[in-house]
Amino acid sequence: MSPMSDSKPKRPPSRRPSTPRIALDALMEDTAGNPIKRALWLDDLDLRLRPYLPPSLAAHARLANFERGRLVYVVDAPVWRAKLRLAAPEMLDAARSVGLKAAELVVKTTIPQPAAAPVRQAKPLSAATQKALQAALDSLRGPDGSKGRGDAN
Repeated sequence: MSPMSDSKPKRPPSRRPSTPRIALDALMEDTAGNPIKRALWLDDLDLRLRPYLPPSLAAHARLANFERGRLVYVVDAPVWRAKLRLAAPEMLDAARSVGLKAAELVVKTTIPQPAAAPVRQAKPLSAATQKALQAALDSLRGPDGSKGRGDAN
């Protein structure tokens, strides 16, 4: 039995194990965490304003930004853009009710991602097809196995 088989790596006693929460807290204390703080704030704001959206629209709209009095939403189709614009006065009132100085509602439509084309599996070639392809390939090669006519090398 080797002396290393039963041993476990020892951790320095002064170092606590790193966890995602500790790392996130450290990042949030630094100025580098400002974009993360803003994203979390916008996500919280979206959750607070979502109940004020018309029920049919809530699944199709997401708060994208709030800056300089502009409440910016993103929707997934032009029809939802029109519906949200009609609800603009209520949404601005809702934003003001949660403490924002909202003066304008901007609605942007995202471009839907095209569906990926299904991957088709190639059908195996029949023996006759394989033989014909090999004959065609052989006809392109010279008698010594090099490329046929027009081969400059």
